[in-house]
Amino acid sequence: MTAPAHSRSSADLIRAEEPVLAHNYHPLPVVVSRAEGAWVEDVEGRRYLDMLAGYSALNFGHRHPALIEAAHRQLDRLTLTSRAFHNDRLAEFAERLAALTGLDMVLPMNTGAEAVESGIKVARKWAYDVKGVPADLATIVVAADNFHGRTTTIVSFSTDETARSGFGPFTPGFRIVPYNDLAALEAAIDDTTAAVLIEPIQGEAGVLIPDDGYLTGVRELTRRKGCLFVADEIQSGLGRTGRTLAVEHESVVPDVLLLGKALGGGIVPVSAVVARREVLGVLRPGEHGSTFGGNPLAAAVGTAVVELLETGEFQRRAAELGEVLRDGLAALAGKGVVGFRARGLWAGVDVDPALGTGREVSERLMREGILVKDTHGSTIRLAPPLTITGGELEEALGTLEKVLAL
Repeated sequence: MTAPAHSRSSADLIRAEEPVLAHNYHPLPVVVSRAEGAWVEDVEGRRYLDMLAGYSALNFGHRHPALIEAAHRQLDRLTLTSRAFHNDRLAEFAERLAALTGLDMVLPMNTGAEAVESGIKVARKWAYDVKGVPADLATIVVAADNFHGRTTTIVSFSTDETARSGFGPFTPGFRIVPYNDLAALEAAIDDTTAAVLIEPIQGEAGVLIPDDGYLTGVRELTRRKGCLFVADEIQSGLGRTGRTLAVEHESVVPDVLLLGKALGGGIVPVSAVVARREVLGVLRPGEHGSTFGGNPLAAAVGTAVVELLETGEFQRRAAELGEVLRDGLAALAGKGVVGFRARGLWAGVDVDPALGTGREVSERLMREGILVKDTHGSTIRLAPPLTITGGELEEALGTLEKVLAL
């Protein structure tokens, strides 16, 4: 990348945002103008190693050549028809995504939150039409410390008061149990339960990985109790953990799978509900829809993403480099790191609070050319593109060691 020419400095652009942008984010003070692979540049031409990858939306790095080529080809042909008509890209996307995940049918949407909302609607419809739950009584069991999005319905079952406070009244029909607690989950399920909705790994909570056997237990329990297992793999899926899906670490196949983020290749928003035929088959025309869901541009990019994953290359990279990440973090234990959880190229790192908050550590890393983001307290997340090299990963870990020693 060559240094970009920009008439306004980072400081000027940050100040310009203040009066005109809603304050729904607290971004680090870096203004990105160009990117390629695992690297980004700010408007002054300073380079940073991206260790966040758009919260896993950039699993294949910035501007992956195969994905950019697919987008360019489609931009020259057709971008949007709406689902009022068929388009020539959607069938292949749906067929290949279903095959990749081992499920039957695909409901294409745009954002991750839309996928979750759609999954909730489908689970409720299935409960009424198939399970026989009385009208308007269907319940869904979720886990505490979850993050499934920020719509009014989704924050209704969040336990994060920052996400909830001031946005009520909330949507009923949800039961919250502790994560990684099969006994509590079983106690919460009854004849009204449509589904259990969980993240196989809780990302925003700090990359919390459940005990071995938990996902297997959820699968067995939901099957025995006659309700659906809905796995939110919007952050954990599509290669991030060293497998195509995080549930594959326990050889589990859910009834409903929620995908997003990386499915759009870092180019366009693409999400999907992927499920067994008898579940998604409950939808009838007019009951659910999306103007942009399944548009030709999204389908072309999504197909190119699936094609990359079909080779297994990125899953292998995440698994192999995940060992480098894990070993590097283990070496920092007692050197400012008081705990960490890692699977594939994804880690939550707990920093000694005496050394600063997660935000402060993120700012120090930024000044050293490494971009990460904090979660809660003194925890930071590491989720680099799966295209990162071993040398770049070791550089990031060395920089983390450096800033923790300051």
